[in-house]
Amino acid sequence: MPVKLIARRLPAVLSAVLLAVPLLVVPGLLRAQALQDPPAAEALCPPPAEPPAQAQWLQSLPGPADRGLLWRIEKDGRVSHLYGTVHVGRADWIRPGPRVMAALAQADRVAFELDLLDPDVLQRLQRAALPPAGLPELPADLAERLAQQRSLACVGGLLAGLRPELQVITLVSLSLRGDGLDPAWGIDGWLARLAHARRQTVLSLETPEQQVALLVAPRPAEVAAVVRRGLDELEDPATRRVALRLAEHWAASDLAAIENFAQWCGCLESEAERQAHQAGVLARNPAMAERIAALHQRGARVFAAVGALHMTGPEGLPALLARRGFQVERVLPAPAPGPVRQ
Repeated sequence: MPVKLIARRLPAVLSAVLLAVPLLVVPGLLRAQALQDPPAAEALCPPPAEPPAQAQWLQSLPGPADRGLLWRIEKDGRVSHLYGTVHVGRADWIRPGPRVMAALAQADRVAFELDLLDPDVLQRLQRAALPPAGLPELPADLAERLAQQRSLACVGGLLAGLRPELQVITLVSLSLRGDGLDPAWGIDGWLARLAHARRQTVLSLETPEQQVALLVAPRPAEVAAVVRRGLDELEDPATRRVALRLAEHWAASDLAAIENFAQWCGCLESEAERQAHQAGVLARNPAMAERIAALHQRGARVFAAVGALHMTGPEGLPALLARRGFQVERVLPAPAPGPVRQ
């Protein structure tokens, strides 16, 4: 596969846990699972996610534990917050803890990469996910592999209408359900529910078209190569292990492990993979930082929730906003106490 092609696509494991696109299948997932009729297939399917009633969930907040990465940023006498997330989770992760809840409650603008509860955003995302006219059919071997993975994921025909590249990314996300991780439990969606229920202003930092462009082949002739690479990742047990490890580090608010992601993931070893990470993660940060800073500058108190890898290192959002004059203080994980002064 040409290096220039790999360099344009995020590894499937990163796309599955860091981008909002896989979440577009969740509303129809229960319906698709109900269509599975062969008993043998049903026996292998993970149990469907059963979200609690919203009123019951709201009454249960806050949860007992804080998870993820949280920063307090201050400028011009106003406080905003940055929250690092992952887009898959466990059922008991959907209740934000006390510090995350307090930070969210202070905000009058709540920002996500994409607000999937916005009908316009969802409609545009679904439209961008459709195969464009003239997209060539996959070679027979790839089409068969993709169909087999859809069957193993117990999604019926739910993914059949999506671009094949997006099918693969979504299947990577869904492959974690057997380990208890599900895009239905991704914290972003639950924070969006909470913000909308409180009638806070919710907005998107990116566009559906931008996110889809990160995942699909730039030219029709390259679709098969992108799908083949994605299926190779999906069929490699190491992909699931990396995603699980990243999610667990997030749940433990283990900033050091997330900062050192490149050292242990095995997915950023080649120059092409590092270029993909630069293009798919780090290169998106300046625009998001500018958007957050502009909202704050106009008088808003912002709670911005985006993928955790956008928060780390000298090109992460906390560092970029510090260079814009914000006072940045880490909240989660709690900073180590300084030496006791005598």
